[in-house]
Amino acid sequence: MISLADVLEALTGIRPETATAVITEGAIDSRQVIPGALFVALPGEHHDGHDFVGEAFAAGASYAFVQRDLSSQFDTLDLRFASQPDELIARLGKLEGAFCIRVDDPLKALQQVAKFWRNKLNVEVIGITGSVGKSTTKEVVAEVLSQRYHTLKNKGNLNNEIGLPLTMLSLSEQHERAVLEMGFYVPGEIEFLCDIALPRIGVVTNIGTVHALRAGSQEEIARGKSELVQALPEDGYAILNYDDPLVRKMAEQTHAHVFFYGMDNVVDLWADNVESLGLEGIRFFLHYRQETNRPAEVLQLRVPLIGRHSVQTVLRATAVGLVDGLTWQEIVTGLRSASNKLRLIAVHTQNGALILDDTYNASPESMLAALNLLNDLEGRKVAVLGDMLELGQYEQRGHEMVGIRAAEVVDELVTVGMRGRIIAEAAKEAGLPASKITALEEVEQVIQYLQPNLKPEDVVLVKGSNLMRMDRIVSALEYHS
Repeated sequence: MISLADVLEALTGIRPETATAVITEGAIDSRQVIPGALFVALPGEHHDGHDFVGEAFAAGASYAFVQRDLSSQFDTLDLRFASQPDELIARLGKLEGAFCIRVDDPLKALQQVAKFWRNKLNVEVIGITGSVGKSTTKEVVAEVLSQRYHTLKNKGNLNNEIGLPLTMLSLSEQHERAVLEMGFYVPGEIEFLCDIALPRIGVVTNIGTVHALRAGSQEEIARGKSELVQALPEDGYAILNYDDPLVRKMAEQTHAHVFFYGMDNVVDLWADNVESLGLEGIRFFLHYRQETNRPAEVLQLRVPLIGRHSVQTVLRATAVGLVDGLTWQEIVTGLRSASNKLRLIAVHTQNGALILDDTYNASPESMLAALNLLNDLEGRKVAVLGDMLELGQYEQRGHEMVGIRAAEVVDELVTVGMRGRIIAEAAKEAGLPASKITALEEVEQVIQYLQPNLKPEDVVLVKGSNLMRMDRIVSALEYHS
C-alpha cells in the first residue's frame, strides 16, 4: 500500500525512508474517513474541507492535505519550502501522530501523488467511458477479471478528476488489474484522467445525450470520449461498440488494436437470438471470431442480468476478458456472479406489487432500455418517470421519445416534474388515454397518489435523474417485513 514516504517523494522528490506509515485510502468527506486515511481538504466557497480537518482526524485520518495555515490547531508539515532532504527529515522527526501536510493546492497534490503511485505499480488498467452503461459495465468487467486477477474498481461513481485519483490511492502492490470508470464533462477531462491512470484497455459503451447541457452536441461528446482510445498504447486494445456510428469511427483515432462488439455478425464478438427472461435474466447466442475466414466460436448463454439491453454489457465484459487472456469458464463464471452488484433492484410493496428501482440516474437511452424491460414482464405495467436533466439541446426530443415509447408499453403513466410533463404530453399524443396519465410536480405527490392505487399484479418502474430523488418513492412504498 502507499506510504507516507511515497506521498512525500511524489510531492518533493525527497524520500524519507523513515516515513513508513501506510495510508489506507484517500477521502474528501470527513464522514467517510477510515483509520489511516489521507484526508484531502478541498477549498470551497460554501463547503470548505479545511473546516472538517478536525473531524477527519477524530475519525482516524493520519494526514490531511491543506492549503490554509492550520498550524495553530494541528501539527503541520509545510511542503512549500521543503527543498533540502535534511531539513524535511528533521521537521518530519518532530511530528507525532496525525498532522497536516500543507501544499499549494490539495487537489493537484492528490493528483500528483496518484500519478506517482500508479507509475510505481505493475498493474494493468481498463478504462471505461460512454454516455450510458459505463457503471454497470465497470461492475461486470471487474467481476469477470476478478476470476483470475486481484482487481480494484472505482467505488460508486468516483470517475472524475477527484474520484479517480482517490481510487488510485487504494491500489496496492497486490493488485493486478484496475477497472476505472471515466466520466466526461468538458474537453480534455478524459485525457487528463488517462495521463494519471495509463489504461492499456479502453471500452467505449455508446454516445448518448446525457450531459449535453454541459458538453454540447453528440459529436462534441464523442470527441471527448475518444480521448480514451487516443491515449491507449500500441499494444493496447480499444473495445468499441460497432452498433453506435460515433463510437465505430473512433477506430480511426487510436494506435491500439481495435476490437469491435455489437449485434452485427461482421464484428469480432456479437450476440443474436436475445431472449428476455424477465427478472430471471437473458438468454442469447454469443459468437466470437478470432480470425477472418474461420468459423466463429458459438456459445449459448443464460446470465442473470436484467433486460435485453444487458446483452451489450455482456459483450463488453466478455471482450475485456478475451483480450486479457481469460478462459471461457472464467468469463462465464464472472458474468453469472455479477448480477447482485448492479443497480436495478426489484422490491415489493405490502400488497405484493413489484417495484423496479432504477432511480440512480436517467437519460433517454437508459429510459428506453428500462421501458423495454418493463415490456418484457408480466402484469399491469406502471411507469413512474421523472425529469431527465442536463440534456441541453436534446431535452425536448429526448423526453418526447420516452413518452412515445411509454405509450406503447405501459398501462398507466405517472410523471414527475416540469420536464416529465413533456413525457406525459408525448404519451397522450402517441395514443395513451388521458385517463391513464397522471402528471405531478413533486415526489411527495407521487407517493400519496401511488400508495392507495397500486394493485397486487402491478409492475412499477421508477426512474428519473438522480437529483429528482425518485429513490424516496421506492423507500416509501417498499414493504419491510
